Amino acid sequence: MPVFPEEPEIHETIPGPGVPFLRESDARAPRKPAVVPGPRPAAPRPAPPSGGPRPTPPPARTPIPKPTPGVRRPAPAAGRPAGQPEVRMVPAAVEDVIERADETVDLLLESGCRPGDILVLTVGEPHPWQQHELSFGADRYWAQLAETGDVFYAEAAATNPLRRDVVVLVVNAARSARVDQLARKALGHAGTLLVVCGEPELTAAVFPDANRPVPV
Repeated sequence: MPVFPEEPEIHETIPGPGVPFLRESDARAPRKPAVVPGPRPAAPRPAPPSGGPRPTPPPARTPIPKPTPGVRRPAPAAGRPAGQPEVRMVPAAVEDVIERADETVDLLLESGCRPGDILVLTVGEPHPWQQHELSFGADRYWAQLAETGDVFYAEAAATNPLRRDVVVLVVNAARSARVDQLARKALGHAGTLLVVCGEPELTAAVFPDANRPVPV
């Protein structure tokens, strides 16, 4: 009979020192891919305590024109002295005037106004954004006026020097002799434009030469 060579003996591979034996459960367990965290989102600006950011007006609204620096201004309307700011009105009831004023600020920004050019004054309770900014301290609050980096909110009765190119006056109180006085005082805080948000009767009485209502 022919002699066949012996088949080589196959030995199991034994892991070397320091290498653990594989268990059956290890072979079955799938490897999970490493999770790479993405970039951290930027922290949003805190909302005012009374609720939410200012509403964005529909694009169909007519923007408020902003006087262009270096361009000669048109002649003042009848009854308005030369050099006095233009006065425009936004009709609004007392209970809705804060919302109308916020929409007016948005329109001014969309029309090209810089945030640092706008001053919002209230004759009644402080605007919610003013209350929010004051929560960080009076010194930090007033420093923002000089920094001119954002819209500034203040009370019309404030004794601090207040002046910016555009003033939005929020008549959020019932008409009285004091409100009329504060409305006239607001005219001195504006460089080129004063927008009065409030009851039309007050605007007509205090500013009889005010231009047509601003659509909001």
